[in-house]
Amino acid sequence: MRDIFISIISVIIAGAFAWAGSYGGPSFAGFPALIFIVGIGFLIHWIIFLPSFFAKTEKFYDITGTVAYFVMTGLAVYIASDSSSLSLLSKIIATMVLIWALRLGLFLLIRVFRVGEDKRFSEAKKSFSKFLMFFSLSGLWVFLTTANALTLILNNPDINGVLFLGIGGIIWVIGFLFEVVADEQKRRFRKKDSNRGQFITTGLWSISRHPNYFGEILIWIGMAVISFPVLSGWQYATLISPLFVILLLTKVSGVNLLEESADKKWGNLDEYQTYKVNTAALIPFKK
Repeated sequence: MRDIFISIISVIIAGAFAWAGSYGGPSFAGFPALIFIVGIGFLIHWIIFLPSFFAKTEKFYDITGTVAYFVMTGLAVYIASDSSSLSLLSKIIATMVLIWALRLGLFLLIRVFRVGEDKRFSEAKKSFSKFLMFFSLSGLWVFLTTANALTLILNNPDINGVLFLGIGGIIWVIGFLFEVVADEQKRRFRKKDSNRGQFITTGLWSISRHPNYFGEILIWIGMAVISFPVLSGWQYATLISPLFVILLLTKVSGVNLLEESADKKWGNLDEYQTYKVNTAALIPFKK
């Protein structure tokens, strides 16, 4: 019952922020466009959930989010350009979201097929309600991370805040590079048999224990900065995006869980304790 309740709450939260983001925005198929888009996002997750549950596989969990990102962004672009040509700013934002989603989605898909199993779902995929909860939470994640980006695209504004675009764009690029480089460094580290069962302390991992998450947070902070000058009224609620990402990655299913797992694996090793003391948990160089 708890798992079903969480799934319902996920939909309600997403719907509330979609309603706020719809303020002054276009409609589609008789609904405020952003509410229609978030509904499609959840529908995609639930459709892919069914065969995943019956096959008892989590291999398509992460790529489901990627599919949802593409469809939702595509819908926003289609709706925004239905009555007028798509603005340059909307094109830039849509491209940024799709590049990020494709890169991360393929990276996670390849990783789960290579590893063979995502241990997060060892028990969850045996339960209909618990596995559904994970897919519903992914639907919430996909929408809340892109809420202000989708709102901007639907607003379809001209570039009237060059400073915000410049600063936000730089933050986004730095975050994207951090995430890509960190993931690649860890992939190569794990690929070597000599590193099996070891923890990485080189490259970006020498200045942060979770540089990929730091990059992810910067990506959505950058997007929020770009979006800020083109939002109005209740639409400002969609600036929840970077705050949601920070909360999720630090308190719910990111840094906290990985730190706990690492402590269990290597907590008795002096070299790990030294690494932990001398290396920032998230923000590089900030201990």
